[in-house]
Amino acid sequence: MNYKGGGVVLVLVIIFLFVLVIGSEATSSHKKELHRKDFPEDFLFGAAGSAYQFEGAANQGGRAPSIWDTFAHISGLTPSVTLFHWDLPQALEDAYGGFRSHKVVKDFEEYANLCFKEFGDRVKHWVTLNEPLTFSTQGYEVGVMAPGRCSEPHKNCLLGGDSTTEPYIVSHHLLLAHAAVVKIYRHNYQKYQKGEIGIVLNSGWNVPISESEADKAAALRALDFSLGWFMEPIHSGSYPFEMIGRAGKRLPNFTKEESHILKGSIDFLGLNYYSSTYAAHSSPCPPKVQTSSDDSCVNLTNDKNGVKIGPRAASDWLYIYPEGIYELLVYIKQKFSNPVIYITENGMDELNDGTKTLEDNMRIDYYRDHIYYVHKAIQSGGVDVKGYFAWSLLDNFEWAMGYSVRFGIIFVDFKDSQKRYPKKSADWFKKFFH
Repeated sequence: MNYKGGGVVLVLVIIFLFVLVIGSEATSSHKKELHRKDFPEDFLFGAAGSAYQFEGAANQGGRAPSIWDTFAHISGLTPSVTLFHWDLPQALEDAYGGFRSHKVVKDFEEYANLCFKEFGDRVKHWVTLNEPLTFSTQGYEVGVMAPGRCSEPHKNCLLGGDSTTEPYIVSHHLLLAHAAVVKIYRHNYQKYQKGEIGIVLNSGWNVPISESEADKAAALRALDFSLGWFMEPIHSGSYPFEMIGRAGKRLPNFTKEESHILKGSIDFLGLNYYSSTYAAHSSPCPPKVQTSSDDSCVNLTNDKNGVKIGPRAASDWLYIYPEGIYELLVYIKQKFSNPVIYITENGMDELNDGTKTLEDNMRIDYYRDHIYYVHKAIQSGGVDVKGYFAWSLLDNFEWAMGYSVRFGIIFVDFKDSQKRYPKKSADWFKKFFH
């Protein structure tokens, strides 16, 4: 759906989180067997998806009737909607540089206001932004995702950019856009629509590579430069002290008014967790900062003395470490005053090797073990987790990885009319429901 505001066409981007009410029948030789009764009655389980990654056909107009029209009325399913999952209208990028400009905040307000007005009677869970860290660093520091901006030492930076400043500027405007639309929703819609609004942030857990105080500090500092980059302003109205001290003038400042509307600007935190790393203090720190990542002075690695932190999935960044989700949840509780949390993405991929990879036993183990540690965080850690969503419902277009990997619990045959085949993990979830 499109609408015109301020002379600019804004494309409605809706992310559907397909919510399934399920129980559990998990088994493991070393973990407690879980059942639905082990979770609170109102706890949500589901599988997540992204409109852009599923639908395609971006050059075809008139997508009516949308699956939204059908989906939102199916009995027993609750839609959770994300306003921005990275596909910024090209018109805004061309007009003023997109999220490099403060002008984007006003356009994002108009777009969000329309969404609240048109769909707020059915949507009770709104997400402003999905993984702003990924959008700002991969799109404006590394350049491997849209819009593909970066500077040396990164390669193929054909569109220009500055990897030392633009990630900070873009992230700043993302935070301001988030706060602005939360203010609109709370002031104009929340009271009578009776919904809630939050943000989705991605983070792994960082395990100190040694017992040294320097490496322990580095592990926490790496969190400040990832999760804390966005969560600290939302919690306190200011960036983490480590970021302010190390990035200096390249990190924008918040005005008093901006800090005020940012502080407390979520009803819930959506957390995307996939993997963890070892963290080591970088000694010495890079003498010349070439990217925003250099500012943290941390080396992140999956390897400790030749041993990986866990089994590797298909992606070179995804090593399976279920304990990390427990540690991260407890950290968030202690650091950010125990917010309501939904695990909005959690999953692993396998290579798209030309076969119907339906026997995905590794994925079953992944889900079973991560759900176990989420349960542990609730029961023994006192973390206020309200839901868990697997990534993903269907195999899809995985951004920079394209179709080379598969995350879905349902196999999609991209060469034969998009036919669907449930994987073994889908059958596991089916049993998990009952």
